[in-house]
Amino acid sequence: MRNNSIYLSGRANRSITIKVACTALLLLLAGKATRAQSPGVYSPCQEMPALMQNFKADYQSLSRFYSPAPPASRESSAGGAFRPVVTGLSPEARTRLDRLYREYLETLSRLDFAGLSQECKVDYILFKRDLTEKLRLSAIDSLESDHIKSWFPFADTIYALQRLRRRGAQPDAPKVAGDWHTIFLQVKKLQSALEKDSSLTVTYIRKSMETIACLQQSLASIYTFYNGYDPLFSWWAPKPYAELTQALTEYSETFKNKQVVDASGIFARKPIGRDEIIRLLKYEMIDYSPEELVDIANKEFAWCDAEMKKASAEYGFGDNWKAALEKVKNTYVPPGQQPEAILQLYDESVRFLKEHDLVTIPPLAEEVWGMYMMSPERQRTNAFFTGGWDITISYPTNTMAEDDRLMSMRGNNPHFSRATVHHELIAGHNLEFFSNARYRTYRDYDTPFWVEGWSLYWELLLYQMNFAQKPEDKIGMLFWRMHRCARIIFSFNYHMGKWTPRQCIDFLVDRVGHERANAESEVRGPLSGNSNPLYQVGYLTGGFEFYALKKELVDSGKMSYKQFHDAVMQLNCMPVEMIRAILTKQPLEREYATKWRFNDQRTGQLGN
Repeated sequence: MRNNSIYLSGRANRSITIKVACTALLLLLAGKATRAQSPGVYSPCQEMPALMQNFKADYQSLSRFYSPAPPASRESSAGGAFRPVVTGLSPEARTRLDRLYREYLETLSRLDFAGLSQECKVDYILFKRDLTEKLRLSAIDSLESDHIKSWFPFADTIYALQRLRRRGAQPDAPKVAGDWHTIFLQVKKLQSALEKDSSLTVTYIRKSMETIACLQQSLASIYTFYNGYDPLFSWWAPKPYAELTQALTEYSETFKNKQVVDASGIFARKPIGRDEIIRLLKYEMIDYSPEELVDIANKEFAWCDAEMKKASAEYGFGDNWKAALEKVKNTYVPPGQQPEAILQLYDESVRFLKEHDLVTIPPLAEEVWGMYMMSPERQRTNAFFTGGWDITISYPTNTMAEDDRLMSMRGNNPHFSRATVHHELIAGHNLEFFSNARYRTYRDYDTPFWVEGWSLYWELLLYQMNFAQKPEDKIGMLFWRMHRCARIIFSFNYHMGKWTPRQCIDFLVDRVGHERANAESEVRGPLSGNSNPLYQVGYLTGGFEFYALKKELVDSGKMSYKQFHDAVMQLNCMPVEMIRAILTKQPLEREYATKWRFNDQRTGQLGN
């Protein structure tokens, strides 16, 4: 997975146009000064940042105003920016945001695309793409809401009171109490009907649960605003409020229980199908079909098999790399010692990066990354550590079953972990977060092909540069590389309706060598939720994109490793094809469509 002034009238339009023009002029002057002082540094474009920053501010303002979340449920970032903790949107909020998207699309249409600089052309293309996608998703959300409307005939009554609450109108307390009691009776009756209904798909079940959460947040916003401050409301409302919120919670649980849980405890989402996969790949600027990407993954798998056999022979197990893998798994450290082991692995990887002068590592980035332990519940959907501003370590706790503890330790042994510490921290996710907060901060093109692809690229690069010298470390790095191949294969097979969740789990166990509990965790996460269906595909595919771009720019002698890596970090998150367009000055059109065949440009095995 980074918001606007609202165009309300012709006068507001003119005011904002002047504001944007003035801001752009100041940015232009500042940019010229920067370029004069620092030739060779990639300077931001001037026309688009102000427009995109205004959109962020407008979006944030609207999200704040229309959020049903009460103050206690609202969070602030370190910079004080509001971030509503909201599930779902009311029809009112959806309609208002749709207007915002259309207003900014109209503003974009009036820009002289041909006169924009290269970076501005990229921002134009991606900003327009994302606004269009927001409207498409909003239309789908509206259709889904209409489909389940009969289960929520009382929603408009709650939303109407929330609209009045925003401006502090004094409610008719007896009427509110009566309405809430009536809704309570409706919910109980609907719940009984729901228990006998079998027509709802997973999509509509989850949409219903999302709607209930939004309604509960609206009720909480109303109740916390008036209760204790309005005497009549405080007299009439508490009991019907408590009854209604409890009834809605039970109603939501009834919807949840309509989902079919498989033997692994997975509430499997509906496969999206090949046509939607292709549409999403085009959106992510990946000019390949799912079949082509599976073929690339299988070829990479074959290369990994050969490398595994070499490492296995070096380790004393001949061609039996699975036996070698078993020995590596049993090198786990005792409970309590994993954090120290992770720190040691971090020190090794950062020392390697510095010795080879691969990327700029700001001292502050080294100073402030944190370390936390992952909860047992979260380990059900993530059996391995995660990274970003901090590294969160997955390792057994005293509440886990004995078999699960052993599988967790075996799956997080030092040689496996050594392969991914640099993925989670520096120069992977931690450096991404650190840089995104400082360079081109107006950009918000969140994509797993950059976020995960960049971190995976470092696994490819460091393997090529012999970061793993001992056979057990090679086996650890190759295990993860095989896992990334498997993610592409099982993701597409599931979403094209060819595999069940159980087959995906078995594939990870049999083909990659995962511990079963860890394989279940790996499948449970992406298939239980509503995350990007291509997220798991983004790791290796994005890594291959960055590796292909490295060949084009570094192997050719056009840039050094550090110049290339620093440039990527300073351009912020976006599809890798657009990074290439900026760094290699590719021709761009207003209606640009993906066309980079990054895998076709390679010679030999892509990871070497």
